[in-house]
Amino acid sequence: MAPKKKTKKTAEKIPEKENELEEKYRHSILDIAILQDHIADLRRHVRGMEQKLQHERQDHRDLSRQYKTMQTKLTNKVKKLEQELSQLKEDLLSQEELSKEKRERKQVEQEKDAVIANLQHKLDNMESDYEKVLHETLDSLSSQLSVARQGWEDESTTLHQKYKELLSEFGLNALDI
Repeated sequence: MAPKKKTKKTAEKIPEKENELEEKYRHSILDIAILQDHIADLRRHVRGMEQKLQHERQDHRDLSRQYKTMQTKLTNKVKKLEQELSQLKEDLLSQEELSKEKRERKQVEQEKDAVIANLQHKLDNMESDYEKVLHETLDSLSSQLSVARQGWEDESTTLHQKYKELLSEFGLNALDI
């Protein structure tokens, strides 16, 4: 028997399948590139959020340093006032001057206590505001990462299913590859 000749239809189907495979391959490469760009964008976003968190931490440290400086100045001022008060006590000779000095000292201590209470209140407010901002930032970042992770998992599942179907169309088993 003579070998069978290929018909025109069979010869046309082979390039069509090759073209179709090449088109699917190019589409897959584009999908991969898009996903890689998306991952890179998400990584940049995460880095940005980490930098923002670093800045927030640095701001908190700066505020703490400012508070400590103010507290040191206030302590020094209080010590100076107390020294002046002691010196005035020593200089006073009469009971009337001594009682006047006692009244002034009491007033200074009340002002000092009021200033300290005010500063402590401000510090407490600053700490709670900082904690609130930090928690909101972390919650937002966590939420965004969760959404991104779910999206990646969904896309991954979709891609795996798509490629599994493509392989099965070509008669290949995805587990064998």
